[in-house]
Amino acid sequence: MAERAQIDHAICEARLVAELHEAARATGRLSRIATYGEGTLERLMAQRTDEFKNVATSSEDVSLLAFTSGTTGNPKATMHFHRDVLVMRDVVGRHLLETSPDDIYTGSPPLGFTFGLGALLVFPLGGRGAVALVEQPTPDNLLAAIARFRATALFTAPTAYRALVSQIGGHDISSLRRCISAGEALPKATSDAWHGATGMRIIDGIGATEMIHIFISAKGDDIRPGATGKPLPGYQACVLDDQGRPLSRPNAGRLAVKGPSGCRYLDDPRQLEYVQNGWNVTGDRYYIDEDGYFWFQARADDMIISGGYNIAGPEVEASLLQHPAVRECAVVGARDEQRGQIVKAYVVVNAGHHGGAELARELQEYVKRTIAPYKYPRAVEFVPELPKTPTGKLQRYVLRQRASA
Repeated sequence: MAERAQIDHAICEARLVAELHEAARATGRLSRIATYGEGTLERLMAQRTDEFKNVATSSEDVSLLAFTSGTTGNPKATMHFHRDVLVMRDVVGRHLLETSPDDIYTGSPPLGFTFGLGALLVFPLGGRGAVALVEQPTPDNLLAAIARFRATALFTAPTAYRALVSQIGGHDISSLRRCISAGEALPKATSDAWHGATGMRIIDGIGATEMIHIFISAKGDDIRPGATGKPLPGYQACVLDDQGRPLSRPNAGRLAVKGPSGCRYLDDPRQLEYVQNGWNVTGDRYYIDEDGYFWFQARADDMIISGGYNIAGPEVEASLLQHPAVRECAVVGARDEQRGQIVKAYVVVNAGHHGGAELARELQEYVKRTIAPYKYPRAVEFVPELPKTPTGKLQRYVLRQRASA
């Protein structure tokens, strides 16, 4: 990232500076590193006046470079203008979340990714609220922070919400008014489990580093569990066929969106893949119901073609997650000589369950009963954990490589 973005200066927590120096030597960049936590940056700040002159900028000057999380491999650098930051403050922070000075936000997404940048900096500060930062956002630490700081909004990924459900007991989370999920699709089973445990519905949203933040969502009584929602103010969305033509409802196709923010890669040929005929094509497959709600099917590369059938991996995952033995799971296509691909499930079991041949057969039969029988996982592998990015998003490409090795 330092080489790609040509970074010269860095601010680093003192405990991590040795690691950063080592990385800097490898790239030959970072001429100055300022540390905080042991007094260095603090002393420099104390020497400065609290008055400053505003820097004259244009609304279309680049304000930040945000790197994608790398769920599909090599991260890409996206360029965002000053006005883009104001867009996410107003569209998400004000309209969707209705941020107020009484709010205290907390969550797990790192500030280095735009989900965390909005959740833990732009939205609360833009609404004159406050932030409770959690250094190690494990489920226990998040729940403890909510109770200690009386947090009103929680931001984290679907997998974290599922882990939190089993640990809520003994923690006072009565201050929470809103719970927001992004980063990957929120399964209905997870939404229902959280609602059953807390009485609150999770605000689901689809966003992208390329778009800076969430652009489709729903809140309050407009939430339909399992659906992502509708385009937020200023955004238009549709689904396209493979030739780039809009599809009629409820046909499934490629999600496309445009509005006040959009994709601008830094010197990357993949720009032509993401932006097509003015639409930002996200790589997600969706359909739109008769009421205009957008329903996630799968990432385009998560579609499994087995024996001539098109099978969406997340649909199989949603079925498996309803089984009491399953804590987490991921479904990918594995190479098969006869069928081209087969559905393979990687499963993390809940405590008290044993991942063996008997449970594998039980899960296969369960999927056959709950969705179309041809979609059941013909292979089930039990694993201690699933590969994830630093933001908690599942890295299915790692599992695809493993399944096809």
